[in-house]
Amino acid sequence: MSDTHAHSVAFVRETAIPPAPAPADATGPVKWLRENLFATWANALLTILAIAFIYLILSKTLPWILNGVWNTASLTECREVLAGKAGACFSVLADRWYQLLFGFKYPSEYYWRPTLALVLLFIAAAPVLFFDLPRKLLIFTALYPFIAFWLIWGGPLLVPVFALLGFVAGYVAFSRLVNRSFAAGFFGAVVAALVVWFIGSLINGALAVENPLLGAVPSRDLGGFMLNLMLGVTCVSLSIPLGIALALGRQSSMPLIKGICVIFIEFVRGVPLITLLFVASVMLAYFFPPDATVDLFLRVVIMITMFSSAYIAEVIRGGLAALPKGQYEAADSLGLEYAQAMRLIILPQALKISIPGIVNIAVGLFKDTTLVSVISMFDLVGMIRGPILASTEWNGVYWELLGFAALLFFVVCYGISQYSQWLERRLRTDHR
Repeated sequence: MSDTHAHSVAFVRETAIPPAPAPADATGPVKWLRENLFATWANALLTILAIAFIYLILSKTLPWILNGVWNTASLTECREVLAGKAGACFSVLADRWYQLLFGFKYPSEYYWRPTLALVLLFIAAAPVLFFDLPRKLLIFTALYPFIAFWLIWGGPLLVPVFALLGFVAGYVAFSRLVNRSFAAGFFGAVVAALVVWFIGSLINGALAVENPLLGAVPSRDLGGFMLNLMLGVTCVSLSIPLGIALALGRQSSMPLIKGICVIFIEFVRGVPLITLLFVASVMLAYFFPPDATVDLFLRVVIMITMFSSAYIAEVIRGGLAALPKGQYEAADSLGLEYAQAMRLIILPQALKISIPGIVNIAVGLFKDTTLVSVISMFDLVGMIRGPILASTEWNGVYWELLGFAALLFFVVCYGISQYSQWLERRLRTDHR
């Protein structure tokens, strides 16, 4: 009786059992592989096929890259060194890197100038891209276009100085006259800027001062990847504010303003960019005075900016249409004017919604800058197709040059994409 009663009493352990490690398939890399690559039979099959495809590509490209030759003077010497083995002729990059980056006419003693302009670009763009930085840095951002112009093109210092003074005069005139009407402020700003620029051109022509340190470089001597960066940065920077103005104009209640914006947007979006570039190269000069010599670079910037601003306007119009009507009514209830409502309430929300579309257009625009090679502007692709492949030393080298161009464009476009994703996460204010 006592033995049966003793065995029926529950055992209570006085010490805790040591924790056991998790199963191998429930943690670490094995868990990640099981959940992401081999979760189902279909996923496992696709994973195996993808691994086989990657192996097939790498087995052909890695030996070609690792056996590459860097120190020969021509394609013939590369083939002699390789002696029939698979290998890349990277010597063309080592021999023509300066042409790929700066073009074949830009003076070699001035390579430091566009390089310095590129470094200063990151400093000038920082307070715009990362808004946690001190606002005082925006002063350098406003001055950077004139500094970069002087560094890249060179010439007398009075040219960028009077260009800056023209913008300052236009801003002062606009701020004084905008209280009467927006049209008065706009036309007053245009007139003030034109007067200052005209006076500056007269003074510059009378003095004709040359700068020995920053000698003048004509636009026809620009080329290489430098030209792609200049066109991309300039056109994107100009097309965003113009696109905002077109989007607001298309939603305007004034029939004339709305009609002009609608016709402009629909016409530009219905014409290929390459057609506009031919217009910039051949026909746009006829719209200026007979004695005016409008630079080809400026004409191309005008056309690419018009093209991209039309697409950005539609993206921003979609962002404006996505806002609920209550946002507009809230601005009216606060007694805000149209400009104040757009600046403080409507546009910040619409632009946040439009970030993916704007970035998509910016990336496409930067890649489309290679189309300028069809109008005899030797950008990166134009340099490859023209002077480099036309030379007897490197005629027949394709993969190395085009792969280098693809790498440069990928780095820039991937950086833009990653910044846009960071900005979306930074501006995400919804409930999570």
